[in-house]
Amino acid sequence: MPIRCQRSLIVCLCASLAWSQQVPPAASGTAKSASDPIAVMVGRLELERYKATIKGLTQFGDRRQGTDRNKAAIDWIEAQLKSYGCTNTERIHYDYQPTPRPAGGAGRPAGDPSVGPGGSRRRGNIFPDTVNNDPMKQPDVKLRELNSQPSTPGLREEVYCTKIGSKHPDQMYILGAHMDGIGWGEAANDDGSGTALVMELARIFSNPDVVTDVSIRFALWNNEETGLNGARAYVDQRKDMQGVESPAGSGKYPEPKWLGMIQHDMMMFDHGMPHKDGTMSKEQRPEADINIEYQVTSKYADAAMAMAHKFQLADDKYATDYPANVGPHMTNTDSTPFMDLTPSLSLREVERGAQMGSGWDPQHHQPTDVYSFYSDDDFRLGLNAAQTTLGAIAQLSGATLSAAK
Repeated sequence: MPIRCQRSLIVCLCASLAWSQQVPPAASGTAKSASDPIAVMVGRLELERYKATIKGLTQFGDRRQGTDRNKAAIDWIEAQLKSYGCTNTERIHYDYQPTPRPAGGAGRPAGDPSVGPGGSRRRGNIFPDTVNNDPMKQPDVKLRELNSQPSTPGLREEVYCTKIGSKHPDQMYILGAHMDGIGWGEAANDDGSGTALVMELARIFSNPDVVTDVSIRFALWNNEETGLNGARAYVDQRKDMQGVESPAGSGKYPEPKWLGMIQHDMMMFDHGMPHKDGTMSKEQRPEADINIEYQVTSKYADAAMAMAHKFQLADDKYATDYPANVGPHMTNTDSTPFMDLTPSLSLREVERGAQMGSGWDPQHHQPTDVYSFYSDDDFRLGLNAAQTTLGAIAQLSGATLSAAK
């Protein structure tokens, strides 16, 4: 399928002019790759590999926390990370004991329905965001059976691995996604799409010829759907360990100082707003984009905004199909526990409050969130988000390619 131009008409005309100039297209692309190691790294991302990783996650159904299928998915993720060369995997352990949620759910406004989470303004038709808890709404009997074990309170685990920086191992960026889901589907988009993205970036950065100045951590959170509990446990356990060498004199830093945290949560479905009857377009909207959000009320809002625009510029340089837009209303995502401790972002398919809160993804927490529902255009949107993050983090971490041996 030919790549659709998502940029402005001016950019398209400029690209056409450059294409027609003296340097042949093949030679131009080769020269760019040879002179830009980040372009080489981004080129190692493949649509079919990204799809295969999402498909691998869906074998565990919705991966609801507190179930055997959740534990099996964590084991599988860790095995995949190790197979990529990210062998220093570790786990966070914590005890999850649920508490009753307030009426309406966390983060939902009690007053004006046009005000979305994080202070965003909802537009157009507004539909309720509900969670399916009825197993009989899942028509696939095998999937219904796979998802049948209920969640129970108790001990939880989540896995991460780290690319160690060659110059500053005591500093790092955190790339995250949550691997648990709900709704009696396969949690393919929420959040298999983000989990696969982070896993694919772990694969690229773990290649032996990739060298970074600072460290990068790849974290797959648990318990997001219950209130960001896995990310909160990580913050509570490790925020005071930042930058501490242990053992002293070893040159090892179990928790490097946080330079920034970037969450990836629902990356694939951008079909526009629902019609008045609640139905959706079956096709991706022509204006589909990647949404980069920071929270304007956070302690590190200015630094987060600056980092968001660096991601937007990286998208312009390295993403193949879709543009990126920056918004100030990041909310209800695993970057929230970090946002007053380090610059924090969330990458999504649509705006969390203004669009997501207006029903732009009817698969959200529903039995229809299954791998077979999504088209290659949907998967390609997620892949472009991976290109955007890889390009930005490679720049921020000082990534280079070592000479071939």
